[in-house]
Amino acid sequence: MAVVGWMVLIPTGLAMMDLRATSPWLLLGIMALVWVADVAAYFAGRRFGKNKLAPSISPGKTWEGVLGAVLGVSLFVALAGCFSGLVHGYPNFLMLIFVSWLWVALSVIGDLFESAVKRQAGVKDSGALLPGHGGMLDRIDALTSTLPMAALALLLKGIA
Repeated sequence: MAVVGWMVLIPTGLAMMDLRATSPWLLLGIMALVWVADVAAYFAGRRFGKNKLAPSISPGKTWEGVLGAVLGVSLFVALAGCFSGLVHGYPNFLMLIFVSWLWVALSVIGDLFESAVKRQAGVKDSGALLPGHGGMLDRIDALTSTLPMAALALLLKGIA
């Protein structure tokens, strides 16, 4: 399990460094998108959640929470685009909103992967540093799947 941890954390750290070197605003924007998805999923799932997403891995996650994350991220991207002027400079701004949904899917995958690792290890929390939050890994679990993919997307964009 320690090897899996390093295989997850090292690419995430390298992606953070690469994205920061490319643009600190891009790194912050991707991280904010993940945080908005996480918060929106939590509140939508608590309020409307009935249909379990993956009950054997993470019993608290619901499809309604995922929908809340998609709606929250859509609103976030729309507002960020309007306030930054990106909506006027990007020819197909709606495509950017649709692409943000892919990042939501990646964040859910990262969250479920971390929950599966904890379940496999037989622990409820990944640490006691943040009581009531499931540990430090619960704060970054969605970033471990999104940041490496964002760095890879930028790399592939530069190659193409």
